[in-house]
Amino acid sequence: MPAMNLLVVGGGKFVGRAVAEEAIARGHRVTLFNRGRTTLEVPAGVEWIRGDRDGDLGALGGRSWDAVIDTCAYFPRQVDGLLRALGGRSGHYLLVSSISVYADLTRAAIDEGSPLLARIDGASETVTPETYGPFKVMCEEAARGGKVAATLIVRPGIIVGPNDPTGRFSYWVRRVAAGGEVLAPGRPDAPIQVIDARDLGGWMVERSEARTSGTFNAIGPREPLTWGGLMETATEALGSRATFTWVGDDFPAGQNADDWSQLPLYLPSGHPKFRAMFRINGDAAFASGLRLRALGETVLDTARWLAGPRSQGAKTVGLSIEREAQLLSLWKASSGRGQG
Repeated sequence: MPAMNLLVVGGGKFVGRAVAEEAIARGHRVTLFNRGRTTLEVPAGVEWIRGDRDGDLGALGGRSWDAVIDTCAYFPRQVDGLLRALGGRSGHYLLVSSISVYADLTRAAIDEGSPLLARIDGASETVTPETYGPFKVMCEEAARGGKVAATLIVRPGIIVGPNDPTGRFSYWVRRVAAGGEVLAPGRPDAPIQVIDARDLGGWMVERSEARTSGTFNAIGPREPLTWGGLMETATEALGSRATFTWVGDDFPAGQNADDWSQLPLYLPSGHPKFRAMFRINGDAAFASGLRLRALGETVLDTARWLAGPRSQGAKTVGLSIEREAQLLSLWKASSGRGQG
């Protein structure tokens, strides 16, 4: 197809960077718009406009793009402000939202038509676990109300891979690579869903090319994945000799070790709010052309990134080696349940 003139709002790292690199590879002209606070380097061939979507949008005035991919909207006024600044001079607007918009993450097989969280009109602009989802709902409403020929809402699940600033998936890659006895939370048959940022970025560029509208859950992999499957894949990809001690759901909670800062991505099977978070239906996105690389490739590429200079500054989360050893010792002392 003819080269597209694409504006990526955000774009300095992770998802935005993946979008920019894929678009350049496909022959498009790419412009990044961001504050420059987290941009380590601008991909070759990309124009960078420095500005702040919270008021400093003047640099976008008078310019037009064939498509816009917005990776960093947290509040509806940010969407409104961006679309006003563009003044209808874009044929396609893609908003990266989140599966956190859904009202009931305890029900399996949530699809794009499932009920959403209620608005929180009048709330202060403080992003917390309680406000993040409602704010994203309101961002979606603002996007659909904009003067754009076609609007696409993308709701990703957990995004992983190289350049991940959150440290969540990276913790498990790093830990499995180190080998030894790994404390594995919950049950090996518990579900988990992750999507590589590069696969998400490539698919979003394709949907922008096609001027696709509507709403899609963007999750992975296509076939059901379990925690045990993830650990096995990581072990094989990294050539690790790690072994796993599955401690069930009750033990981490009993040791105050059941939050994402200590055991990233772990959700107890009986979690009162999020027990079906890793059972989201992504059929519509797959039918539209979403393609995912092998999970082992994501694991290996993440390990290579962690070993290189570009991972400096990424958040480090998870158990320390000392805390993990302490928990394993306590687990074995508590009647030896589930060892091995």
